[in-house]
Amino acid sequence: MSSTLELLKDLITRRSLTPDDAGCQQLIAQRLAPLGFKVEHLRFGMVDNLWARRGNEAPLFAFAGHTDVVPTGPLDQWHSDPFTPTLRDGYLYGRGAADMKSGIAAMVTAIERFVAQHPRHPGSIALLITSDEEGPSIDGTVKVVEHLEARHEKITWCLIGEPTCVNTVGDTVKNGRRGSLTGKLIVHGTQGHVAYPHLAANPVHLSASALAELCAAQWDQGNEFFPATTFQISNIHAGTGADNVIPGDLEVVFNFRFSTELTPEKIKQRVHAILDKHTLRYGLDWRLSGQPFLTPKGELVDAARKAIKEIAGIDTDISTTGGTSDGRFIAPTGAQVLELGPVNASIHKLNERVKIDELDALSAIYERTLEKLLA
Repeated sequence: MSSTLELLKDLITRRSLTPDDAGCQQLIAQRLAPLGFKVEHLRFGMVDNLWARRGNEAPLFAFAGHTDVVPTGPLDQWHSDPFTPTLRDGYLYGRGAADMKSGIAAMVTAIERFVAQHPRHPGSIALLITSDEEGPSIDGTVKVVEHLEARHEKITWCLIGEPTCVNTVGDTVKNGRRGSLTGKLIVHGTQGHVAYPHLAANPVHLSASALAELCAAQWDQGNEFFPATTFQISNIHAGTGADNVIPGDLEVVFNFRFSTELTPEKIKQRVHAILDKHTLRYGLDWRLSGQPFLTPKGELVDAARKAIKEIAGIDTDISTTGGTSDGRFIAPTGAQVLELGPVNASIHKLNERVKIDELDALSAIYERTLEKLLA
């Protein structure tokens, strides 16, 4: 059994439901400390974070990831216990198998082999691990980055082990992500009896045309790196539960995933203009989860592409699709940021899994990327 698989199994047994780390970071620290890493456990609020660095000089190559996992969902629909790593039909099953304990295991074993081969490598290697990526993401990577910035500690290259691949390890990397902006809209009407609509004002009816316009709007065309911005309603609620009452308020939650063609301010202006045009009485609260970020072609992208070609024998696709990631906190510091991890088909699903024979390939790609930048 490979060392990457063994470490992954050990990590999965730890029930690290966000924001609980459940001892995962301590296990990682125990592997890195004998290699000459200075280990710092940084706790902010209820969140455990790990910053481990080997070396004091630039350039600094940092791996980044998270130990927290999402809830399991119905246990009776899992084919095996989600926190008992189970080998079956060439796959390892367990919560976090793909997102993203396999990436973390591959990082650690890649570092171990690299340091053994290059004990006097130039520059520095670091590992930034949080337990707050699947949660609100307010006491995790963002706080660690602020801590590093305050002491002028700069990351040159950052490789995040998020699951990026579609069919096989190495087929897709992410060199950026779209921004995420959420709105919580309350449209005010007047509650009343459904038999006397002239004495009430139904906020569902009043807002229907405005919501239709928001759904039909084309927000931008995207660009060379990003697809067009999207608008999606994620939750909608009105009413008292009775079938003879016109609701007084309508609550709508929606989200924009936006490209670098737009700013949050421009999106807000357009949304308010549409709502005002329909003369609605409303309140609207906004929450910006992250700005879009992009790492154009450079040393990190080139090193990863070459490593994938040499190890996996394929030409990787470079993409900015999917959700947001903690890269949005690291990229603004000036670091080159790239995401590369296992196949993402089962993430957040029941019976999450990772292909066993791709674990060593992922670790080898990480090691080869390190060699191209620091050897």
